[in-house]
Amino acid sequence: MLGSAADILVVMEATGHYWRNVFASLCARGFRCALVNPLRTRRFAEEDLRRAKTDAIDALGIARFGAQKRPEAMSPPDPDLDNLRELVHLHDRHVQDFGDRVRQLHRLVSLVFPEFTRFVPNLNSQRATTLLRHCPSAKAFRQADYLQLADLRYDGRHLVGTTLAASLVEAAKTSIAQHHAPAYESSVRVHCADLDTLRGNLRASVAEIQASVERQPLAAWLASIDGLGSLTVARLLARLGDPARFRSAGALASYVGVVPGTNQSGLHRPGRSPLSPIGNANLRASLWMPTLAAVQHNPWLRAYYHRLVARGKPRKLALVAAMRKLLVAIYTVAKNRRPFVPRIPESP
Repeated sequence: MLGSAADILVVMEATGHYWRNVFASLCARGFRCALVNPLRTRRFAEEDLRRAKTDAIDALGIARFGAQKRPEAMSPPDPDLDNLRELVHLHDRHVQDFGDRVRQLHRLVSLVFPEFTRFVPNLNSQRATTLLRHCPSAKAFRQADYLQLADLRYDGRHLVGTTLAASLVEAAKTSIAQHHAPAYESSVRVHCADLDTLRGNLRASVAEIQASVERQPLAAWLASIDGLGSLTVARLLARLGDPARFRSAGALASYVGVVPGTNQSGLHRPGRSPLSPIGNANLRASLWMPTLAAVQHNPWLRAYYHRLVARGKPRKLALVAAMRKLLVAIYTVAKNRRPFVPRIPESP
């Protein structure tokens, strides 16, 4: 028994997924619960030069940390936000699996029919997987009737066509490929089938994410910032919750890790400081491409980026600064609950 919910603060580490059921269950019973970064509790325990590590010792250390630091209790989980978070995780898993299958298919094609990519360079396309499922090696292409290949529909509408089909059959006749065993052909067909399945799963997950995002009141305001599409908004909400929960825009930038990790001591005065190694690396990576798009299509952020480059800043540093500026805009929109209105300084 923990005792009365009114008198207790439960502190737990946010490691993996193991805390989630306990956190939701305790919140439902009225307990105040605080989630802390495991790095904080580990550094706290290192103050006492702790040498042993067991579950009991860890629990005692977390309890001491909570008693001294008094971390802020978090709100109970939002079911809609939790659903969106899981959808984003599923989508990212599909993207990872899709990329893995494409890389594995590249390896196989380089063995069974390396000339194939001259004519169909994108092995992640439906045209490539349709052709390779029908003819999974150069030997199979040599034996195929190019007119039958030409009549294949790779997306339910478009035909392969006689030009491409004839080119592949002719290339197969002079191919240097020497691997035509059934195992290679089976592997090609399996990977192509996986890619077709994952492609459908990705379309379905994107549709579910968009439907879930539309139920989030904050999403429409965040989408008013040029450069933030529905998937980026979904990732922001899934990984941050409400950005306004941070005490300032600087705190949000620190959480993401878009702050310099200055390291000076004595005569050691480096000219530049790298990014701090502490931060949400996944979210930072997710914001990289949206920042690249924003500095091209968002007039406000583009002007800021070019001002930095004109002052001699390296382009990568200017992009990181633009990402921080984008986070400031995200925080401001979330805090004020109003659409983004850019303020572009007039040119001198």
